[in-house]
Amino acid sequence: MVLLPCTVAFLLLSFLQTVKIANPQSFIGINYGQVADNLPPPPSTPKLLQSTSIQKVRLYGSDPAIIEALANTGIGIVIGTANGDIPGLASDPNFAKSWINTNVLPFYPASNIILITVGNEVMTSNDQNLMNKLLPAMQNVQNALNDASLGGKIKVSTVHSMGVLKQSERPSSGSFDPSYGDLMKGLLEFNSANGSPFAINPYPYFAYRSDTRPETLAFCLFQPNAGRMDGNTKIKYMNMFDAQVRVNQIASAKILYQ
Repeated sequence: MVLLPCTVAFLLLSFLQTVKIANPQSFIGINYGQVADNLPPPPSTPKLLQSTSIQKVRLYGSDPAIIEALANTGIGIVIGTANGDIPGLASDPNFAKSWINTNVLPFYPASNIILITVGNEVMTSNDQNLMNKLLPAMQNVQNALNDASLGGKIKVSTVHSMGVLKQSERPSSGSFDPSYGDLMKGLLEFNSANGSPFAINPYPYFAYRSDTRPETLAFCLFQPNAGRMDGNTKIKYMNMFDAQVRVNQIASAKILYQ
């Protein structure tokens, strides 16, 4: 089974990239952040989205007003649990069922919920207790979906920061930080077994800030540039995003298949 790019979500300098261990798809989506002022009210959101080519929306939580507003639009919706919910989700299957009963069942299928992300950037949180409970929490959420006969329709994953990588300069040399070891392997095996996406917040801005080469800005912004050659594979990457997709594919493959 190969690792293939699945979705790309973009809002200003915010990205959601997923590398899916399943069939490839290609579409444009956004992250729907709510930490801002002068945001449009949820009822006006569908019309705005439908005036574009946006097909998927990631919420950082599970705001019922937004989920309901997106009903009957066909737009795929990613909802998420808070990091603070992870201990309860991990230890209590009934809490996971309650979360699904509250945040999914009242809206689905009118609201096209396609993915539940359990926590955000947990592996780089330095909270060992939370890290250890992440996989059990995901498993309980998956089991709750299965019990509701939604296991094959709504996927479960978590979202990582690029900080999970130890090596990323050449995509072909990509590898995860070995300190995450068995924890990362367990998460990837869960993704593989359930056909769910491996999700990353790439933030090309941080790559630009740490790379002083003059061509880096154009490389990050999809502007004309000379590209960057991976000396190991002789593949030339013309933008940072493509390179970040590939480095996560390679790192995931090394954990699963080596």
